[in-house]
Amino acid sequence: MKIYKVQEFVVKGKEIFVGLEDSKRTWKLAVRCDKMIIHQTAMEARYTVLISYLKHRFPECVIHLIYEAGFKGFNLYDRLTEDGVDCVVIPPHVVTEPKVNRIKTDKRDARRLAQVLESHDFKHGCYVPDRERREDRQISRTLIGIQRDIVATRNRIRTLLSFHGIEAPEKNTWGRKEFKKLEGLSLPSSLQISLTVLLTHLQQLWEHQLVLRKALRELCRKERYRKAFAIAKTLPGIGWFTAIRLILELGEDLAQFGSGKKIASFIGITCSEHSTGETERKGRITGMGSGFIRAVLIENSWMSIKKDPALLAKFMRVWRSSGSKKKAIVAVARVLIVRFRACLVLGTPYVQGVTQ
Repeated sequence: MKIYKVQEFVVKGKEIFVGLEDSKRTWKLAVRCDKMIIHQTAMEARYTVLISYLKHRFPECVIHLIYEAGFKGFNLYDRLTEDGVDCVVIPPHVVTEPKVNRIKTDKRDARRLAQVLESHDFKHGCYVPDRERREDRQISRTLIGIQRDIVATRNRIRTLLSFHGIEAPEKNTWGRKEFKKLEGLSLPSSLQISLTVLLTHLQQLWEHQLVLRKALRELCRKERYRKAFAIAKTLPGIGWFTAIRLILELGEDLAQFGSGKKIASFIGITCSEHSTGETERKGRITGMGSGFIRAVLIENSWMSIKKDPALLAKFMRVWRSSGSKKKAIVAVARVLIVRFRACLVLGTPYVQGVTQ
């Protein structure tokens, strides 16, 4: 007598929805079909184990899988998509959860993700750049880390000198020349060793910075980014360095953003709001998205108001109404990124002095 599993009758030829909770060593999975949980499991965090489970346990099913964006990037998305699995990567902060829920485990998170996917209780998943742009973008992100290390190492050197009462240049801003002069200091052997190590490390970081900036220069001439780069450079206050980094982070056509509001929201320079009934309350910017892009935009906005009278008028108008230069420059940054998107979508350079 042949025995059939109940599950085969439930899911055969149907759509299944898999919630995957990602961690370093194990994956927790919850599988739903027809509005109910049909299976839960845990497995080793290896792709071969996952795809074998999906293909052998649900051979005739249309598989949809969702997981939260995390430290492993989009490689899992790439491999699942190549193997015919409909995959969604979702930002963790947009997954709905009851406010009264005080218990959080990976098992519960997997079940919640599967339910969210089946009911489509989310607006959209993450935009997943293709592998080439993700690899090119890593140069920019590595450079950010190197620049932070340079600042940290410079501060360590100055702290060492101050702590041991060693006279150093009195300049507020130390350049490379000031740090080079420190190599000629005559110090006790223990301090000399510490200072030499820090100065050597700083010199290596500067060399790495030069290599990465040169690599970014090469990307500016890459056929894929050439047109977008030429348009980005026409924006007031935007040089080659900022232009290529914005393109690598946001894309060369910004097709994933349907409007200026969407790109401003993605970067996190839209006002937060808590309104109810007749009460309307608007607060600070949401701060969502990449802090790096936001910081770069605001920094370059200070330069843009010196070059574009329309942006300067926007700055002055917001400054007079709010009394805050910070709010005014954020408003300029929002206009700048919205116009950047419009220029790339239309394929036309930026025109200064235009108010609309």
